[in-house]
Amino acid sequence: MFDLSEKVAVITGSSRGIGRSIAESMSSAGAKVVISSRKAAACEEVAAAINEAGGGAISVPCNVAEPAQLQNLVDRAMEAWGRLDILVCNAAVNPYFGPMETMPEDAYDRIMNCNVKSNFLLTRMAAPLMANNGGGNIILISSIGGNQGSKTLAVYGLSKAADSSMTKSLAIEWGSRGIRANCIAPGLIKTDMSRALWENEKLLKNVEEGTPVHRIGQPEDIGGVAVFLASKAAAYITGQTIVVDGGITIKEPA
Repeated sequence: MFDLSEKVAVITGSSRGIGRSIAESMSSAGAKVVISSRKAAACEEVAAAINEAGGGAISVPCNVAEPAQLQNLVDRAMEAWGRLDILVCNAAVNPYFGPMETMPEDAYDRIMNCNVKSNFLLTRMAAPLMANNGGGNIILISSIGGNQGSKTLAVYGLSKAADSSMTKSLAIEWGSRGIRANCIAPGLIKTDMSRALWENEKLLKNVEEGTPVHRIGQPEDIGGVAVFLASKAAAYITGQTIVVDGGITIKEPA
């Protein structure tokens, strides 16, 4: 039910953190994976590790804010393996931590271009190739912040809410052509991107105490969920946002 053998997966932002966990998990399930992020050396390191472990991986550096690089990412996957079955849009940025009142406009543009527009463009490039091959799976990585207000991460949350909404429309638009689209909304995961949050001892303690499982998440907590959504086990699931947060969003207020 969870076998991804003979499938090809492109994962953006997969040289570290959540993206790397997804790539390694999908490789373990049998998929060939395309490792992609802005830094070539980091991509090559991850791809080499997967290949040494017996998997199949190639490295394609890509700045998702550049449409030409997105197209190259898709083209390289097709050149290497002749098909594209799974697309995971994981790459994201958050260059600003603070109120909207003082947020620079260029920071807003960078967040929306990287976190939303790149997913819009990349899914348009990949979905027709999947459809021509009989179908596939699109997975967008959102955040529980997409369903919450914030004094410090408002526009990041806005971008993640947009990703969740985009997923629903992708599911409707491409469902008749064999493509499922789903979204994963992680809670606080221990990655470099969220370092400012989990290195804050007070905030970390509050999250741990307010989460039913009494810990923050690890990247590997997301990898298996992505494999599930891309597999036959999730064949009747589309247009959904799966929350992976240790239960913090269902905890009753103190």
